[in-house]
Amino acid sequence: MSDITNAMKQICEEKNLSYDAVIETIESALAAAYRKDFGEKNQNIKVEFDPETGKSKVYDVKTVVEDMPEEIENDEEKIEGAEEKKVEAEPAVTQEVPEEEVRKFNPKTELQIKDAKEIKKTSKVGDVIKTKLEVPAEYGRMAAQTAKQVIIQKLREAEREMIFSEFKNKEHEVVAGVVQRREGRIVLVDLDKAVGVLPAEEQIMNERYRPGDRIKVYVKQVAITPKGPEILLSRTSDEILKKVFYLEIPEISNGLVEIKAVAREAGSRSKVAVSATSENVDPIGSCVGQRGARIQTIISELGGEKIDIIEYDEDLAKFIGHALAPAKILSVEIDNEEKKAVVKVAEDQLSLAIGREGQNVRLAARLTGCKLDIVGEKAEKAKTEEAAPAEAAAEVEAEKPAVEESGKEEKKKKSKKKKEE
Repeated sequence: MSDITNAMKQICEEKNLSYDAVIETIESALAAAYRKDFGEKNQNIKVEFDPETGKSKVYDVKTVVEDMPEEIENDEEKIEGAEEKKVEAEPAVTQEVPEEEVRKFNPKTELQIKDAKEIKKTSKVGDVIKTKLEVPAEYGRMAAQTAKQVIIQKLREAEREMIFSEFKNKEHEVVAGVVQRREGRIVLVDLDKAVGVLPAEEQIMNERYRPGDRIKVYVKQVAITPKGPEILLSRTSDEILKKVFYLEIPEISNGLVEIKAVAREAGSRSKVAVSATSENVDPIGSCVGQRGARIQTIISELGGEKIDIIEYDEDLAKFIGHALAPAKILSVEIDNEEKKAVVKVAEDQLSLAIGREGQNVRLAARLTGCKLDIVGEKAEKAKTEEAAPAEAAAEVEAEKPAVEESGKEEKKKKSKKKKEE
């Protein structure tokens, strides 16, 4: 194995590039160097490089095309020629005319068939003719500098394409990364082979990102820029919550439990509606885990965000009741046309249903997809309902001493009769 081959393999390991990509880079660099010192104007230089021997072969590669018509200098002759072509092309397919007019002969990469037959009599249109050129013993200083620049540029482009294709496949997925540094309000996250950007609007409020911290991030978008692939990350997306549930809870990844809906206010509170595909599976218990182990792992991954797990129900009224937990619901009136629901709760449950700054009802509305109006029931109705059983109990208690007194009087009468006798 030659030194060149060892160096190429080392580059492949360091840059995580394919062996063929490195060979193509070297061949492009040698072609650029040859063109710099020995190339002519209309030559299409291609180099074949053998890494084992370190030798190369240089060719002028051209594609055989049909003979092109001679250019007409006079404008009047051009117009007449164009009119004749139109008349002749009327019975034929009209699409061929603009193709013939637009097509131009490129002497650098193409060779007319009449010239090709002088080189090789059996030449046909579409054949590739490779003319071997003399390989120089050595290149000049400028040519070597050109080759160096081409190698650096081509390797950088190959590395960028590799990173882009790899992370494009990971788009809309959750990946682990290490916080690298901050640049203003932007956080740069090391994703092993690339660096992702976590902008301010995608960061969780009040969450601190210290260099060296390991975090899970959602790959929101991967795009190509002049500086290379740009990987846009997020910590606030609803999708990251779904993906973390998918990674941490086996029942969800196996399909036994399904996430029906998610409503999230990143860094504060989230509601997740789940349902079981099998009757023997408890969806809420599966997500919470033994002594809350699973849900606590998810909460820590999301920076201490509170998560409410709610059982999904096909009955919208019941689903709304579950979504407004921990508040207790008295009744739900649904308007399907306007997708609106009026929810009645007891007055002491009103603040619990609405939540701090309206957060509970806001998340419940997003989870169910309905506009929710929370109405508090009057205290009089609640008092009358509670007073009825209380009065009945008081009557029973009042009857007890009366019965006891009557029993005592009867005993006294009996004792008097015995004494008289």
